[in-house]
Amino acid sequence: MLTIHDQPLPYVHLLPERPASAITLVVIHCTELPDMAMARQYGERKLYDNGTGASGHYYIDRDGSIYRYVPVTRVANHVRGQNSHSVGIELVNLGRYPDWWDSHHQTMTEPYTAEQIAALRALLSQLRQELPNLHQVAGHEDLDTARMPASDDPGKEIARKMDPGPLFPWEQALEGSGLQRVGHHP
Repeated sequence: MLTIHDQPLPYVHLLPERPASAITLVVIHCTELPDMAMARQYGERKLYDNGTGASGHYYIDRDGSIYRYVPVTRVANHVRGQNSHSVGIELVNLGRYPDWWDSHHQTMTEPYTAEQIAALRALLSQLRQELPNLHQVAGHEDLDTARMPASDDPGKEIARKMDPGPLFPWEQALEGSGLQRVGHHP
């Protein structure tokens, strides 16, 4: 049995409920933060009028530990336009931190750990058993393709979201999962 550390966000009761049958998609993210502690701080921030913030459902630390911040039967705010039918999984990874929007810092350099990928594979397997209509997977970057002005030079455009990024091992992570990747345009 997979060990999942339940750590519900303080506002979880304010997130809309949904049936497990509504979930058709898993979205893979990276935190673009240095560690789980900061990921938790960002998840607890209240950003919206209803008292909720932005968060994935699951977080996977570099050592493969899995944390659940939001139950899958609640709608988490993790990807524009796709929240009602998706589960968000965040992998701790620096990404472009701390200069996310600087045009000179758009290369992700931290590889994902073998422990993270093994934990992700186990979690995907468990979710496939628990969620009868889960058949698709996407990266955040596949679904949110918006571009924005760079913080250092508004004349340059950068991708708003790049996660999980070019170092994410898609083939290895999805092998045998039965999930079809959507939204990807190589």
